[in-house]
Amino acid sequence: MRLVLGLDVGGTSSRAVTTTLDGEIVGRGRAGGGNPLAVPPELAAAEVARALRGALAGTDPSDVEAAVLGLAGVGGFDRPETAAAFRRAWDAAGLRCEVRAVGDAQVAFASGTTEPLGTVLIAGTGSAAARVDGDRLTRVGDGLGWLLGDRGSGFWIGRRAAADTAARLQARLPHTGLTALVAAAVGEHGSPTAGTDSDAFVSAVHSRPPRGLDRLAPLVTEAAAAGDAHALAILDEAAAHLAAAVALVRDPGERTPIVLSGSVLRESAPVRDGVRTRLAEAWPDATVTAAGPAEIGAAQLAIRSLAR
Repeated sequence: MRLVLGLDVGGTSSRAVTTTLDGEIVGRGRAGGGNPLAVPPELAAAEVARALRGALAGTDPSDVEAAVLGLAGVGGFDRPETAAAFRRAWDAAGLRCEVRAVGDAQVAFASGTTEPLGTVLIAGTGSAAARVDGDRLTRVGDGLGWLLGDRGSGFWIGRRAAADTAARLQARLPHTGLTALVAAAVGEHGSPTAGTDSDAFVSAVHSRPPRGLDRLAPLVTEAAAAGDAHALAILDEAAAHLAAAVALVRDPGERTPIVLSGSVLRESAPVRDGVRTRLAEAWPDATVTAAGPAEIGAAQLAIRSLAR
């Protein structure tokens, strides 16, 4: 049997899938975080190896002809200590083929379309748009990180919600639904007066890692669902920023597909709908689809590599 292997390696979980060249799934595996940027290389490789064992159970690993591993921060995967740790994992699993590492944007795009050329928009904790050509990125829009960009991301939404709440508390304005949710969430972490006092709220926010503000993003969606005008405005602006990132990498009138990926686009209907509306206005002939499981996208890239 001719097989391929697809892996999606993140900071909190790792997933692997073995498929035939027709895309039929013959094995799955899952384990903890395996991104070597998030955990030490040896621990990362051990978790990925555990996912591999599940995906390869009941198969002959020598039947795997191609393997693709998708992860954020693919550049760090070539560090000597990381490469050595994962090489040992591949050898122990019995793989004879090369395992090729690619970025999460390419994998997300491949999971949502069979076309080789198009655009992917990712909005999770961070955000970026990219033009994809096969397994290469030829243009990137935003993706500059929480300090310099990532507009419309979960972090950006959470930060805007925190800033709006701080301003309203400082001005002693009445709580909106969003203010109440955000103040209560911050106050739950050891700051009982953060819900009413602006100084306490600001101190509580600053006492935690900045990127943790992304946990407030779901509260904005919740407040928007209840009709909060401030929440709706934040989410509409987020959608505008995300669509603008797509415009940085996409030509006017282009008909190639657009794939949407990431937790914000999956879970926040106002953002997703706002993005889709703007994309339809700018590129009415383009197909817009949601990304599928990233490990399936990695397996699709592995299949395509055999057809070259």
